[in-house]
Amino acid sequence: MLQTISFAKDDKPAIKGTILSVNQEPVAFANVMVEGTYKGAFTEEDGSFIIYDLPDGEYTVIISALGYKRITQKVTIKDGVAQNLNIAFEEEVTEIPQITVFANRDRMFTKVPGSAGYVSREELTKIKPISGNEALRRVAGVHVVDEEGLGMRVNIGIRGLDPDRSRSVLVMEDGVPVALAPYGEPEMYYSPAIDRMSGIEVLKGSGQILYGPQTIGGVINYLTANPPQEEEIKVRMQGGQGGFFSGLLSYGNTFGNSGIQVDYLRKQADEVGPTEFQINDFNVKFKQELTERSTLGLKLGVYNEVSNSTYIGLTQSMYDMGGMDFLRIAPDDQLDVKRFSGSATHEYKINDRVKLKTLAYAYTTTRNWRRQDFASTPPANPTGVVYGDTNIPGGAIYMRNSTGNRNRQFEVVGVEPRLEVQHDLFGFSNELQTGVRYLYEKAYEQRVNGTKFNVSSGNLVEDEVRTGNALSAYVQNKFNLSERFMVSAGVRVENFNYERDIFRRSFPGIGVRDTILVNNSSLTEVIPGLGFTYKVFDKTTVFGGVHRGFAPPRTKDAITSLGDALDLEAEKSWNYELGFRADVTSGVYAEITGFYMNFSNQVIPVSESSGGLGTGLVNGGATVHQGLEAALAVDFSKIFSWKKTSLIYDINASYVEATYSEDRFIDAGEDAPVNISGNFTPYAPQVFLSSALSVETLSGFGLRLTGTYVGDQFTDELNTVTPSANGQIGELPAYFTLDATASYFVEKWNTAFNVSVKNLTDERYISTRRPQGIRVGLPRFITAGFEIKF
Repeated sequence: MLQTISFAKDDKPAIKGTILSVNQEPVAFANVMVEGTYKGAFTEEDGSFIIYDLPDGEYTVIISALGYKRITQKVTIKDGVAQNLNIAFEEEVTEIPQITVFANRDRMFTKVPGSAGYVSREELTKIKPISGNEALRRVAGVHVVDEEGLGMRVNIGIRGLDPDRSRSVLVMEDGVPVALAPYGEPEMYYSPAIDRMSGIEVLKGSGQILYGPQTIGGVINYLTANPPQEEEIKVRMQGGQGGFFSGLLSYGNTFGNSGIQVDYLRKQADEVGPTEFQINDFNVKFKQELTERSTLGLKLGVYNEVSNSTYIGLTQSMYDMGGMDFLRIAPDDQLDVKRFSGSATHEYKINDRVKLKTLAYAYTTTRNWRRQDFASTPPANPTGVVYGDTNIPGGAIYMRNSTGNRNRQFEVVGVEPRLEVQHDLFGFSNELQTGVRYLYEKAYEQRVNGTKFNVSSGNLVEDEVRTGNALSAYVQNKFNLSERFMVSAGVRVENFNYERDIFRRSFPGIGVRDTILVNNSSLTEVIPGLGFTYKVFDKTTVFGGVHRGFAPPRTKDAITSLGDALDLEAEKSWNYELGFRADVTSGVYAEITGFYMNFSNQVIPVSESSGGLGTGLVNGGATVHQGLEAALAVDFSKIFSWKKTSLIYDINASYVEATYSEDRFIDAGEDAPVNISGNFTPYAPQVFLSSALSVETLSGFGLRLTGTYVGDQFTDELNTVTPSANGQIGELPAYFTLDATASYFVEKWNTAFNVSVKNLTDERYISTRRPQGIRVGLPRFITAGFEIKF
């Protein structure tokens, strides 16, 4: 709720009025600002507003709202008489039809049946993120684990769910899923670059049942910019230590009924932490208004990344010794990610109350990864390179003269028509959304073992194809039972058919052989959801809901490498939440949400990326996730009616208890197996928060301080405290980081300059023990840059 700001009411009205649409419907939460001051207001639900305490003079009033054209109006105040403004908004003609998590005009969450968050363009500008992880931490309940420090492999956990490769979260860009294969392999080896985003939507409540396949943790939707009303050329550059550079060149314009937005991003670094990378990211969006009722949107994207990403981390002795935090243990490891994507959206207004939106998309992702082999004991094929303490069993890393090349290619095609209807069933105002979604996915996977430490060719030891066909249908209706009470009820049906074809693999005691192993399976699930909002007072809303959590098993986990169908269960839960959001008083906003997630079966990752042996996922049994999320924003400039300075403080805090809730016994090498019932699930800190203090002045100066705290967390099911010698198991101590950004806007140049410092106090901390060893958080990191608009 970072975008919510309340304005102070002084003694004397100066400007008042009503904001309506061209259809004479009230526009709630439009932003009315007096240029050159910090005076302003949000419109009430009836479209009315009042701005207080302005001396006589001429003013320019700027009125804006999501989905509408911006309006500039001249106003003269004379002899203290309040001026009346009655404005009719026109809809934004350059809005590209696309699937979003929230309605464009409801990002104040007045009718969202559950907890939600929205990171705005303004917030992204203030924090100057070098990775999307920084932005996502600004939403309560979202825990993000840094792997290489730049967010290229994003690991997102919501409400205590395991963050490994963001498997329990549905991640989209402009309504299109971005995972390798959304059903069969939902890992986030590709992550949308935060540098070109205009906002992020996060939905955690019952409303997420419209999306899929993941409806357990939440939905994250990255938003890109739409074509502007008038020609705009933007150049943004940011550079810093270790050869870090991020450069974005954008062009947008509207020509009659056509609009275009083109973005090219170049991002690179020679040595940020242990990482070297180059990214080229090109995107174009095109909008064409075909008729008064029909609009078409097209989007194309090309992404190419080359990085020295590796799975190998530090052993515990290497970390304790110091001085090796960012040692490149496997300098020849290389990950190549290539992605080509295209989507088309069409919106047809059947009449003023009925819309048909159709989304079609296709993308391919190639993920080839050369990784040097290593061992924790002296191997038969050593290179002679050894790291760590050889006197401690498991405390050293022996580099081998061979590689394991994991080459994968994914194809995804989907189509989704969605009907949106406003109707008056049972005499109430209703909003209906219903649609179907078909998704086809195919994964080609090979493993090539190289006989040298730095080669990408060699012996083909694994070769297979995995195919999936998914069909889902959903319906959700919002019943506006009164002006204050809204109930949302919905259901989605998921059907997923999947097949695994294995052409070559290694058989125990036999070796590598060509084969024909084929098996398939399917699952069907009904996923209901119910939510409500009730406006207790004009600016206080209570909300709540319950929905079924669902995630299908990965294809290669449900069907073994021997072609046996395990009928691995889907990940299922019942998720409940209850909360309220309120403008407590002028300039103070608060939100509190309690949640309870009861898993009948949570799938626990033991894959290589989660520090395991590469054997996939297992049924982890019953778990319970419960806790509180809280957000508070205080705008001191509105409380004290400051005219030339804005001072805002906010905090988003989460308390989570994620535990195994039934008896489950693990062999821990003791005389008897250990019952882990009551233990915390891995990588689920009980406390984590993000807090920020922002200062802006009319002279153009701005300062932002952002603090992040992550509490203690365990890394295995046994809740082991003492670190293992290889660094992969052991408690992660709590840590706190502080970021600072100073900016200055030069109006005559239309240019903003900034200096940003990440980890200002140079805190040394372990960010993760995954994939295979300790990763140290980035030390103090300084960048500087500018953004100019023509």
